[in-house]
Amino acid sequence: MTAKKTSAKLADGRDLFYFDDADSQLPADRKADARNLDARPAVAEMRLDALSGDWISVAASRHGRAFLPPASECPLCPSTDTFLSEVPDRFDVAVFENKNPSFGPDLAEVDDKNYWVEPNLPLGLTKPSIGRCEVVVFSPEHEGSLASQSETRIRTILDALADRTDAIMRMPGVRTVFPFENRGQEIGVTLHHPHGQIYAYPYVTPTQEKVFASISRHGQSLFQDILEFEQGSERELIRGEHFTAFVPFAARWPIEVSILPHRHVQNLTDLSGDELAELTSVYSRVLRAVDAIYETPTPYVAGWHQAPNFDGGENFRLQFKLTSPRRAADKLKFLAGSESAMGAFIADFPPETTAARLREVL
Repeated sequence: MTAKKTSAKLADGRDLFYFDDADSQLPADRKADARNLDARPAVAEMRLDALSGDWISVAASRHGRAFLPPASECPLCPSTDTFLSEVPDRFDVAVFENKNPSFGPDLAEVDDKNYWVEPNLPLGLTKPSIGRCEVVVFSPEHEGSLASQSETRIRTILDALADRTDAIMRMPGVRTVFPFENRGQEIGVTLHHPHGQIYAYPYVTPTQEKVFASISRHGQSLFQDILEFEQGSERELIRGEHFTAFVPFAARWPIEVSILPHRHVQNLTDLSGDELAELTSVYSRVLRAVDAIYETPTPYVAGWHQAPNFDGGENFRLQFKLTSPRRAADKLKFLAGSESAMGAFIADFPPETTAARLREVL
């Protein structure tokens, strides 16, 4: 890890971590949190949907979270003399436990890998939404985006995500660690300050279960076969020594990009220094290209799909996926009847068209 890490606590006992750039001049000692905070909310409740087998977390405390506050009251900016935020002091990248988590703050007393498994799908079943939710603040600056950060800062962010993945995956009851970024008010962002999140689920997610079902049908070489199929195609965007970025053959969204490592690694913590260095560049180039298609910033959801801590997880390969509903400068794709009700996506134009537009601005 090239970033410099400092650990601290917020006034209500939540963890706070500072990750400073390799060339940062910030001091190791940071101010303490001077706020008087209410007690943390009780852990949310998971309810089992017997029709789909999915777990739904009911996190009522999130309803009162901050919603598009003015810059002077942004909870992600460094604290000032006139406003005490979630980050008490100056920083490059900051990570802290979410005040209103969808999962946690409780963890399992015993690490039961089958905590979420209910073969008979009983009706009315509930369980505590154990796990962890953290906020990742990409910059002390209120304006900007992840794409506007320097490659040095992007590397610090990747170091932070790898560090937190390693720590959270060791927590009892955690099966999946998912770092992600919601970008844009159109996506539902409630804070404009550049940031992402980390969700740690007590189960293998529905998206992951579909991938494992596909591995069972295709074979354990699925990820490698996809990589080789996309390399050299009309959809390839960037091919380096360690990573390839491409628009998937069956992309669902108007803008959709995947990044796959050439080596079979399960999560960010498995990457070597050379791989992280190249990923920093590829990741940055992809984000900037997405923003360069139109004259205004493009909303998107982007995340690092990592292997769950579960039997068979060793067959899952780390993958970055970015999707955007933006189908024109002034138009968005909405999930209407077919997509929302049936899960049957209708693409607006061929993925090869998206890839060509992205290559023009790379």
